[in-house]
Amino acid sequence: MMFHNKSLGCLSNYRVLEYDKETREVTVIMENLRFPNGIQLLPDEESVLVAETTMARIRRVHVAGLNKGGMDTFIDNMPGFPDNIRPSSTGGYWVAMSAVRPNPGFSMLDFLAQRPWIKKLLLKVFSQEVLMKFVPRYSLVVELRDGGLCTRSFHDPSGLVAAYVSEVHEHDGSLYLGSFRSPYVAKLDLRMARANARLFGIRAKRS
Repeated sequence: MMFHNKSLGCLSNYRVLEYDKETREVTVIMENLRFPNGIQLLPDEESVLVAETTMARIRRVHVAGLNKGGMDTFIDNMPGFPDNIRPSSTGGYWVAMSAVRPNPGFSMLDFLAQRPWIKKLLLKVFSQEVLMKFVPRYSLVVELRDGGLCTRSFHDPSGLVAAYVSEVHEHDGSLYLGSFRSPYVAKLDLRMARANARLFGIRAKRS
């Protein structure tokens, strides 16, 4: 139940810490975050991307260089709630969406973000299994480039192949999809996906 306690949370009380192995000092580099989850160091090692899951956005903090200490929004108002971030072979970043935001439609996480008192009540009354029934099984993985531009996306509307995707890792022409709910790892061959956009129920889209 811990995951849902955090993901349904509305408090801005999370931080990102930097640990110096030589000095053994810990520095707070980001604070006042709502459920920060995925984190990825950029290739130049001067910036870090942080997925702020319940805010449906990815923040960037500069940890070195001329802009050290500065922060900005890498992408906002995403079509789902971003989880882990991993590099792609094209120089971009794969982002797994732990849940989508129906548009049009009802999003429980968006609804509760504005109503913390209802959130507290739900967590006391209902079990994890009951709450998950309000979360669409629709799975979504997006590839982002610099500036937050979406270049590719893969969709499993029914969630029959890989529901609630929380991790995506690219290796040797394939995507390996992990989930916080499913007891297995799904594999998507990117070459086959390009040839057949409906391979195994997963739809491919290019922006």
